[in-house]
This record gives sequence, C-alpha cells and structure tokens, in this order.
Amino acid sequence: MMILIADDSATMRRIVIRALSEMGEKDTVEAENGHAALDAIAKGGVEFVITDWNMPAMNGLDFVTQLRASNTKIPVLMVTTNASNVDVIQALKAGVNNCIIKPFTPETMKEKIKAMFSE
Repeated sequence: MMILIADDSATMRRIVIRALSEMGEKDTVEAENGHAALDAIAKGGVEFVITDWNMPAMNGLDFVTQLRASNTKIPVLMVTTNASNVDVIQALKAGVNNCIIKPFTPETMKEKIKAMFSE
C-alpha cells in the first residue's frame, strides 16, 4: 500500500516512515505541505495519507478539505498538536478518518491505523 506522509518537518516524516516500516509498510511518498500532498495524490497510487495539521503554504485541514472536495475516499490520519475536542471534531468534519495527538509512540500510531482499516 502506498502511503503519503505530509508534514513540514523532515524529522517527523522520518519518524513516521520508520514506524510504518516496523509495521511492514515500506511504500511511502513524502510531501512538505498540503499543496505538495495534492500533487503527489494527483500522480496516482496513494492509498492512505498521514498528514500533519500545522504546515506552511497549505495546512493539513485545508488539504483534507480540498481532497474531500474532489470526492477522493483515500483514508486520512491527521497528526496534530491540537488536542482539544473542538479541533478533533473540526478535523473529522473536514473528512479526516482519525486523529493522533503529538507526541505519540509508534505503537499508538499502529493501533490508530489498525483501527481505521478494521472499520
């Protein structure tokens, strides 16, 4: 499964890629903001997205809103420091399938992803 990791932090992208690799997922593509993420999806093949909320140029919430406006059903996991219920509800209303709050462990991410794909 090709997984897109959208985060402005190269370090965070590496952390997520390493955690995915430990889960056996090695087919990844990276984007540093929502615009780059939309471009990567337009190229085809992306089956799952892990996106940060806070990114320059186009944040994760705007990215997901545009993604869903194009009727794309790709599952999206939002990674954020915005831990309030209001923020999580806003993300879910935009079309995010699940959220994970930073900081997180690889095990927490694995559990969130498994939950998303078992629904």
